[in-house]
This record gives sequence, structure tokens and C-alpha cells, in this order.
Amino acid sequence: MALFRIMGSGNNGSRSSSSNRADANNSNSSSNPANQSAAASRPSRHVYPGQRVSQASQQTAPPAASAPSNPAASMPTRPSRTGSIPAASAPPAASAAYQNSLVRGSAVSSSSAAASRPRSSTTTTTTTTTTTSSSVPASGSTETSRPGSYAVTRTSTGPAQVYRVTVPPGVRPGAEFTVHAGPRRVRVRCPPTSRPGHSLTITLPPEPVTHNHLLKVAPLTATGEAGGGAVLMTKDVQRVNQTAKESGQAAQTYLVTIPPDIRPGMQFHVNVNGQRFMVTCPQSAKPNSKVRIMLPTRKEPLAAPKTQVFEVTVPAGVRPNQPFTLMANGQRVLVTCPPNIVPGQKIRFQLPVQQVVGGIQLSYESEKGGWMRTIRAEDLKFQWVRTKKQTGKDAKNGDTFDVDVAGMESFDFSKSAYVRKITFLEGNDAKMRTGLLDLVPAKDSNVDSRLVYQNKTLLSYADIATTQGKPLEEKTQWFQSICAQLTTPWEEGHIKIVIRRRALLSDSVDAIMALGRDEMRKRWRIEFLGEPGIDAGGVTREWFQLVSEQIFDPDFGLWQSSINNQMCMQINPASNISCPDDHLVYFRFLGRVMGRALFDRQLIKGHMVRHLYKHLLGWPITFEDLEAQDEEYYQSLKKFTTMEDLSVMCLDFTVTEETLGVRQDVELIPGGNMKEVTKDNLSQYLEANLRYRMLDRTKPQLTEILLGFFDIIPEPALTIFDANELELILCGLPTIDMDDWQNNTIYSGNVESKGKRSKVVEWFWQTVREDFDQEMKARLLQFVTGTSGVPTRGFSVLQGNDGNIKKFCIHGVDRKQYVYPRAHTCFNRIDLPSYSNKKELYEKLKAAVTLSGTGFDME
Repeated sequence: MALFRIMGSGNNGSRSSSSNRADANNSNSSSNPANQSAAASRPSRHVYPGQRVSQASQQTAPPAASAPSNPAASMPTRPSRTGSIPAASAPPAASAAYQNSLVRGSAVSSSSAAASRPRSSTTTTTTTTTTTSSSVPASGSTETSRPGSYAVTRTSTGPAQVYRVTVPPGVRPGAEFTVHAGPRRVRVRCPPTSRPGHSLTITLPPEPVTHNHLLKVAPLTATGEAGGGAVLMTKDVQRVNQTAKESGQAAQTYLVTIPPDIRPGMQFHVNVNGQRFMVTCPQSAKPNSKVRIMLPTRKEPLAAPKTQVFEVTVPAGVRPNQPFTLMANGQRVLVTCPPNIVPGQKIRFQLPVQQVVGGIQLSYESEKGGWMRTIRAEDLKFQWVRTKKQTGKDAKNGDTFDVDVAGMESFDFSKSAYVRKITFLEGNDAKMRTGLLDLVPAKDSNVDSRLVYQNKTLLSYADIATTQGKPLEEKTQWFQSICAQLTTPWEEGHIKIVIRRRALLSDSVDAIMALGRDEMRKRWRIEFLGEPGIDAGGVTREWFQLVSEQIFDPDFGLWQSSINNQMCMQINPASNISCPDDHLVYFRFLGRVMGRALFDRQLIKGHMVRHLYKHLLGWPITFEDLEAQDEEYYQSLKKFTTMEDLSVMCLDFTVTEETLGVRQDVELIPGGNMKEVTKDNLSQYLEANLRYRMLDRTKPQLTEILLGFFDIIPEPALTIFDANELELILCGLPTIDMDDWQNNTIYSGNVESKGKRSKVVEWFWQTVREDFDQEMKARLLQFVTGTSGVPTRGFSVLQGNDGNIKKFCIHGVDRKQYVYPRAHTCFNRIDLPSYSNKKELYEKLKAAVTLSGTGFDME
């Protein structure tokens, strides 16, 4: 029995509420409360998406207000597209408003009590409502006693309920008293003209109805051959994607339900993402059936910001149509030289005026230049460029940086960089999109610097520029504020996820893969079936830890330990052998879990290799990332760049992969087994190897991770983080035992003889212990070992690239050799120059650790 407390004020008011009231009429004669019949309901029976059963399952017919039911006669081995999308439950207008209403009764004379109707309360005041049991389940709704994801909504349907109650003894006019009205217990304020023993007629809003709608698993859609849990793309969806490609826009469709009174050729309105559209019913559609619609392209016009005109001189050496960077108003801007302009002439351009920001570029270039992310003046998009030495000193007056055009256009083993590019495509199921993944030169990559959601700009490049230089905690708080604006309010519905602990991973995969992108941003409530615990945060935190621990387990076959670092996990290229039927489903699931963990500030148990974090962020990938993953492979490729005659190596454009003892040759390019590697095509061979090891080798799996991750996380909001910071946010700051760290450190080079008694070593440990906070200590670990993870048995078992124990090593070098400390993650070694004082060591060490996010050498 539900217990309600309906409170309110005793003064008169001019505003009435028809939905949130309980009206009272006075009568001298007592009578029984008026009973109103309630329709008997029986919960509908749904087939749990994860069950692979062959027998038929029946389902009771839902009421008119519920989503149409179309149960399948049998459950297929894989979820089919037909009927897999249930009709979305409309969010209630004010699902719980009536619970917080205060009612005030009005007295009437005894002669008119029988003929009069209950009058509306003139004033309602919102207070706290107390309930002792859950709301009445919807007729035809699904009980949540089966594993899966449920879309939970609350509605107030049906007529108002009228009851007669008697004023108890001792209650004075204006005082409140408690009565039972059917299954509810309410508080009523005694009208001014009523006395104890008088009868009152009260009107209550309808009992709230909770709808638990079981969501069906959506299949993956393959862009090529089917397999791994992905099905072939239908011809209709292929046409949708082709139309979007020809128009230059991203494909995005929605499933809508034809209203009951709509016939073919008639038009009806739908609301999508806060916008209202007119849809014409297709000739083949029927009422209550679902149709796929593609919204017209509507580009939000940019607000007219205040702009400032900048005048700069084209630097020497810049040719027409060649880009160059400059500092304007404290921002790094990429400008293209006009066709009719020569060096020495002045050009003008406009930029929005904003508050002072500390450099728009997300770069960590060295004194000699490097890759940096700049803002393009023409469309305010971020783009990666490579710069050379600064040509001026006063950045406020528009001094420039030379763009290393040759370094971007031509291949260079030490400079070339590539960025992943993902193209989103529509899938067979509207709530499970697909996409294409490629590795493009860094200069060809760009990302929006603004995020628009429901016609509201949540962030702009000015917000990113202001935030990207702040400490990690402040960055995280800003990111969470963006996520909070993307979260669907609780009153508009939430998601209930029911999991069996004994089938934790399989149930979790089915539950998460049943959610659409909008549902991924709703609030979740996770329950373990048969356990009475209430999810106040602890259950959700435990769930993230358990599922990520299981899916990263090397014994499961989806991931394997990195060759260079046993603490880091890399994708198993042969995951299709371990899970041939659904390995791609697991990777999409993991991408969604990682995105949701970042969205909710939860932690996962699994450190990935560094280049995977870069793929998530869209940061440049270089040969140094290959070195961090497999140093032996990297050194063999680097050796080829110094060889004069490559013919003696008998190389072709293939690599040999060994799986379960079986070797096979994989072509790096089409026809690669027939193409010999020569001096002329060496750059193509090296680039093909980098592409293969960093992307193509695990492209299907990585594609699903990125698709799942971006099902919830908007890419512009990630531009404030680097790869090290993303790992710390997802995996958490480690607990570091400084005594254990220092006691298990070895010394070599210039400090080998004195060891920890060396002055520079003493300064090093003083700096780490006293001046570095927990975040900086974790970053130092990342810098030297490649990950922030600490072995469970401490630093005494820290491993190197060969799987053997390689303790943390401080290698002393001459100050003239290096300016900044250098790291060798393969050997867990830091090269520490012999600085003259502790302050210099602190500044150089902090710079090296902080600026290591891109993977570019400080020299």
C-alpha cells in the first residue's frame, strides 16, 4: 500500500490545478467512501533478448496507451532487425507532480451536498511526498524479474478518484488530518466551515502508473562482410548512406510510429531532438507500424559575435595558398595566404573577440617546433599542423610560426603523423549505427570546436581554449558539467538494468546493446537479480569494475598483454577465434561502457596501450607509438632507413602473422606479395607497416570501440584532454607507495657509483615526494613506464618489454647531452641530466612529464 502525504496552504489563491488536487465538500450526513473500479491488469510477457530459446512465447495485449506489442514466435540465434525496435514510451508531462500537492477542502451546506460536484482547490503548495511502496504497474507492462534493460516511465492516466471522508474528533477548521482513501493515505486540511463528524468529499488525481518496457537487443551492421555478430547492411540502408555521402552530410535516421488515425499519404508531426517535423505516411505503412525517416539537413546559423580585425605581414618564404600559423589575441590561428599576396604584404582577417585565453593550440611542441592543434580562421575547426622554429618574439603583434609544409606533405620517419578518421553510417537498426575507420595524414584531420545540442550551444572553441590549460581536476569538472547538460532528466524516463550475477558479462552485453544513443544518456539504475540492494552509487560502481575486469581478462581472448608493457592491454588481432560469433559485439559493448564510465565519472579496470587512447581523442600517431608497443619491430623498420641496398633483404609488401601455430602472409597493400621493396618505395612500405600495426591489424575491433564510445561522448568535449589524462580519468589515480618505489629503483650512468646519495638523485626524490601531487606522480609513472598502473605486488615486480623484471631505473646523463629528462618505456628508465640545482630539475622534469601527452620528443 502506498502512503502519500498531500500537503498545502490554508489561504485562498486564484490559481487552480485540475491534475494536482484533492477537493473536499462538506455534508452533515455520513456515507461510505465512493469506490471507483480499477481495471484489472496483467503484466505482459516479453522474451528476454539474451535468451536463445526456440519455443513460442505469448504476450497479453497491452492497453491503448502502451506501445504496440509484436512478440516473435520464436527467439532466433541472433536478434533480428524485424520488430526489434519497440515503440518509445512518451515521457509523462508531470509524472509525479500530483504527489506533492496540498489540498484544501471547501464546505457546502447539507442541502446542496448531494447535488453539488466537488470543486477544485484554489491553492496548491508543493511539499515532500512519502511513499511506502512502488507505484501501480502499468497494464500490459513488463515485470522487471528478467535480466535486460527496461525503459522506465511514469504516467498519471485515468479519471480522478472521488472519496468521502469524515472529519475526526478534535480537528479544528484549518487543521490537517490523515485519512485512508482507497489504497492511499493522504493528509487533508479541514475547511473553515467544517467541524468534527462532518463528511467531506475529496478528489484525488489518478494513481501513478510505472511502465517498465523491456528493450530488445539491436544487431550490429557490417560495412563489409558479415561476421562477429554483425549482419549485412540492407539495401534500403545502403541507399540512405549513399544519399548522405552524395550530399556531404552524416547519415542519421530515426524510427517513428505511425499514429493510429493516420493513413497512407496523410501527414503527421513528430518531435526529434527538440524539433518538430512534418512526415508524410508512406503508401506501404499502416497505423501503429514503424517507419524510418531521415531529417532534412538544418545547419544552425552561427551567432553574430563581436569580431576584431587583425592585420599581419605574410612572412618570408610563404607562397600563395600556403598555410602559416600566427598568434592573434592570445590564440594560435591557422591562416592561408591568399593567391595574389606575396611575402612582405599585409593581410587582414577577423576573429571573434573573447576573454583572454592562454593559447588555443592543444600542442606540446618543443623549441624547434612540432605537431600542434590550431584553430582554422575560416570555419573555427581544429586542425593539426606541424611548425618549425618561431620567426618572431612578440606574439601579441601577430608574429608567426613557420608551417613545416614539407614535413607535412612528404614522408619522414621521425616527423610523419597520422590521425584516425571515422565516418558514421546508418545501421539496419536506427539505434545502432555503424561506420568506416581510416588512418589519414594528420594535416587532413579536423574536428568541430563547438557542440550544439537541441538548438543550444553547449561549448565553443573559446570554452575549450579557456579550459585546456587548467589542472586535470578542473578539466574533469568542466567536462562533467557538459555531460550533465546532455543527461536526460529523470522525470522524462530512466533505464533500469537487471543483471544476474552468475551471468554478469553476457547479461550486461545484452542489456547495454539494447539501448539506443538517447537511452545511453539517460540515468541508469543497475540491479543484480535477486539482491535487495538499492543502487545509490555503489552497485553501479561495482558493475563497472566487474564487467571491465572480465572483458579485459586475457584468458577471455579479446585482449592480450602488450609486448613492451605487461601492465597495458592491447586488442587481440585473433579475437574472432576466441569469440567467432560475437567478438565485435563485445568490443562495441566495451566502447559503450568506457564512454558511460567517462560520462558518469566511473572507473574501469583495464589500462590500454597508449595509441588506443590517442585514437579515442583523435591525436596524431607516429612511429614512436609503434616503438612503445613493439620496440623490436620498430628498430627493424628504422634500420631500413639507413640501408643503401634493400634488395638484399628480399622484402615485399607483406607481413607474416602467426595464429595458433599457423603462419600466414598478410598483404599491406593490394597485390603486396608481388611488389618488391626498393629505395624509391621505402616510404610507402614504412607507412603501410605503421598503418597495419596501429590500425588495420585490429580495424574491425577498434571501429566498434570507437562507435560505442561516441554513442555517448561528443568528440568536441574531449579536445581538452591528452592521452595521459584520459587514462587517468578512466582508470583512476593509482595508490603509490613512495617507499616501495624508491627502494626498488636502480641507478646507472653518471649516478651509478653514488646511487641515491647523488645530489641530483636526492633532488629528484625530494621533488617527487614533496612537490608532486598524486596526479603528477601518476604522470611521472606514465612518462617512464608507459602506464599509470602499478603492479599488485609493487615496484619489485615491474616488468619490461621482454616480460622479465626491469625495475625503475634512473640513468644519469650529462647536462650538455639533454635539456629535458628523457624516458625509455621499454626499459622503465629515465635519463636524468645533471642539473645544477633543484629548481631547474623541478621545472625541466615537470615540463617533460606534462608535455609527454603527444608522444613527441622534447628535443
